[in-house]
Amino acid sequence: MEETKQEKPIEQPKPVPKEPKENPIDRLVVSSSPHFSTEDNVHKIMHTVILALLPACAASIYFFGLNALFLIITCIVACMATEYAFQKIRSKPVTITDGSAIITGILLALTLPPSFPLYAAVLGSVVAIGLGKQIFGGLGYNIFNPALLGRAFLQAAYPVLITTWSEPLTKAAKQGIDAVSAATPLALMKFEHKITPHLDLLFGNTAGSLGETSAIAIILGGLYLRYKGYINWKMPLGYFGSIAVFGGIFWLVNPLKYPDPLFHMLAGGAMLGAWFMVTDMVTTPTTPIGQWIFVIVAGFLVVIIRLLGGLPEGVMYSILLMNAFTPLINRHTRPKVFGEGGQGGLTG
Repeated sequence: MEETKQEKPIEQPKPVPKEPKENPIDRLVVSSSPHFSTEDNVHKIMHTVILALLPACAASIYFFGLNALFLIITCIVACMATEYAFQKIRSKPVTITDGSAIITGILLALTLPPSFPLYAAVLGSVVAIGLGKQIFGGLGYNIFNPALLGRAFLQAAYPVLITTWSEPLTKAAKQGIDAVSAATPLALMKFEHKITPHLDLLFGNTAGSLGETSAIAIILGGLYLRYKGYINWKMPLGYFGSIAVFGGIFWLVNPLKYPDPLFHMLAGGAMLGAWFMVTDMVTTPTTPIGQWIFVIVAGFLVVIIRLLGGLPEGVMYSILLMNAFTPLINRHTRPKVFGEGGQGGLTG
């Protein structure tokens, strides 16, 4: 009998196992934050803010000369030196190149009169960085705006020096002298019931702190920050709106005694405060409702202090006071988390 040949079965290729598709959510579970990267960082943001402050610095130097330049440089150097010293003492990484200390120095200088002594400016810078920033743990942990805290200290320590103003060089030159003492537009309004023309306030031809001169220079810097996406539009808009509404109420009641809303927005530190201080991401609320509460109440306080208080200006106190309430505002306006019990915020 013939042997039958058994055909070997053809071996089928083994299927290659497919790699499971990666679920993007899994990356959030197994990796630490931040989960989404961005080209923006502290260094880039801070140096963009410095660029935005340059028009105001240039305007102050134009109107007040070398006194303004020396004051700005002194505050910057003192703030950077203080930050370096505190970080070295605490054995922390030195971060003076990130630009935050430079911003504090510039903002502090812009809140001071041009004739303010440099030694006192150094002391204010030490307080701004040491007590206003480093004592809380550094950038991102401070409760109060460091520059305004330094300015508040100088207001208490040197009340006469910090309220001694001089006319811009453009006005003094017309009178044939180097400098002349003068009252600020807010002081003229409060104590002499004189209203400074809006154009002088807009372009900066008035007495006041370095940052109370050219409103248009500050607006240009603020719009640049908005264009770069580094400030929330609702903060300056809400602050100006609140000042205009509450100031307008007083003006409608007695236009012969109280100034119009535009004067309130252009005079004093309202411009600098609206574009560069209430927009601070660290010392202002993070929730949408909280941000509206912050700017509306702060604007109300500005008007009340200016018109009914003992001081002609209220921007500094309004922002510092609301800085203190920021943690409380954040707590009571945070969105309610799904499944969270009983105590929700204002949005819950």
